[in-house]
Amino acid sequence: MKPFIRTEQYNFIKHQLHVLTNGHATVNDKTVLNALHSLVNDKILGLFPDIIEEQQLLFNQISTIKNSEQADFFLSQLKPYIIPFKEVSEQTIKKLFPKAKKLKLPLLKNIDLFETTYIGWDDLGSNSKLIVTYLNEKLVGLQGTFNPINKKGNCTLCNKFGELGLFMTKTKGKIEGTFTQRGNYICKNSQECNQNIMSLDKLHDFITLIK
Repeated sequence: MKPFIRTEQYNFIKHQLHVLTNGHATVNDKTVLNALHSLVNDKILGLFPDIIEEQQLLFNQISTIKNSEQADFFLSQLKPYIIPFKEVSEQTIKKLFPKAKKLKLPLLKNIDLFETTYIGWDDLGSNSKLIVTYLNEKLVGLQGTFNPINKKGNCTLCNKFGELGLFMTKTKGKIEGTFTQRGNYICKNSQECNQNIMSLDKLHDFITLIK
């Protein structure tokens, strides 16, 4: 069976299994637990409207999951079916940022492509953050100033509560001498952000805003 699970879908499944195992740890009512199983199962299968029989058989195991050990084992069985982030070369990344001088590149060999929805890294020398991802199957790059803030909040990309920074871009306005600034608060740690993304909607909205 070919890989068919995107990274953010895997994160969503992992979250739903946490909800399920937490329910079993705190609730004894069988009726409630049966309803929880049905809800979790429906949410997960809802990710795959064109699911085939072989894939359905894989997800049938959800009905037997009651604790974290069983959930972890199930997730390990899903990993071979994750679609990894398409590999990119350093040269390809450089072409995305033609105006960036002395561009600091990420250590691509250290990036787990199976846990990646976007590649994000910091350039401390220019006080900026760079993001590379796919939008409509086309590789895009974003570069903006990044200023960490001393308080936690919800990230614009993953919607999780954590350490944030303000990502901002500045482009020339229609009137000479004017500029337009666009940006929002995103996770300070891009790796953790990737692990929390459960939908592409907010990431794509952010790209559209910046672009």
